[in-house]
Amino acid sequence: MSQQFQINDGSLSFDVTGAGLPLVFIHAGFVDRRMWETQVAAFSKQYQVIRYDMRGFGESSPATGPIDRRAELRHLLDQLDLERVILVGCSMGGEIALDVALEQPDRVAALVLVASVPGGFEFQGEPPADMLQLFEALQANDIERAVALQNQLWISGPHRQRADVDPSIWQKSAEMGRIPVTNQTMLTADMQPLDPLDPPSITRLHTVSCPTLVIAGSLDDAELLRGNVLLAEQIPHAQRIIMQGVAHLPNMEQPDAFNQTVLGFLDDAVQTISK
Repeated sequence: MSQQFQINDGSLSFDVTGAGLPLVFIHAGFVDRRMWETQVAAFSKQYQVIRYDMRGFGESSPATGPIDRRAELRHLLDQLDLERVILVGCSMGGEIALDVALEQPDRVAALVLVASVPGGFEFQGEPPADMLQLFEALQANDIERAVALQNQLWISGPHRQRADVDPSIWQKSAEMGRIPVTNQTMLTADMQPLDPLDPPSITRLHTVSCPTLVIAGSLDDAELLRGNVLLAEQIPHAQRIIMQGVAHLPNMEQPDAFNQTVLGFLDDAVQTISK
């Protein structure tokens, strides 16, 4: 059941399922908490599963200006009185999870970073043509074109076309993605986020102290994969998994394989934590 609490000049929507060690799912920056629907049933058998919509996404209030996404997550944890959690974040959600783990290491028991790069990562080369067109569509408020370009960038990825993707995943992603496009969330809240972690996480990866799993889809953008490798190489004892035949949202394209991989990692991590 969806719940809400007030945060600054709006509200944040979330839901809680199951019991046990709290596990928070943090969505990517073009969809919302529904991207984790196929994970809730599997993970809530062992964990208290929390999902939330960032401001400007899903059922949460639209953003009215730049947002401190770390503070947003901290507010949620405080609202639920959660002292120690597992964080599973995808893309921007993974960057947020990593930043919070660095800022409040005693609060994060384990990290799963999906299709993520660290804050401060500098992309090399020319940006994808679809990305440039996406910004043009957002600035022109061309909602349907922007939604389609988001899906081409992140659901299909650079190596596939729409016809190569499960139509139900394309449709669901478009449904979720239409909300932040309509709300102008990227341009309003996240182009220049409020109070970014300083120094950025890319300079602190060696200080991550919790068990960490890094996951990427083999069909994701090459620069994102390079950043993903950097996470695995510089975070102490991090494990890295490449899921074949998927792009930016591997948990939606191959939910069974994703669930098995992450639950297996967490089984080992929780044993390490409890020692």
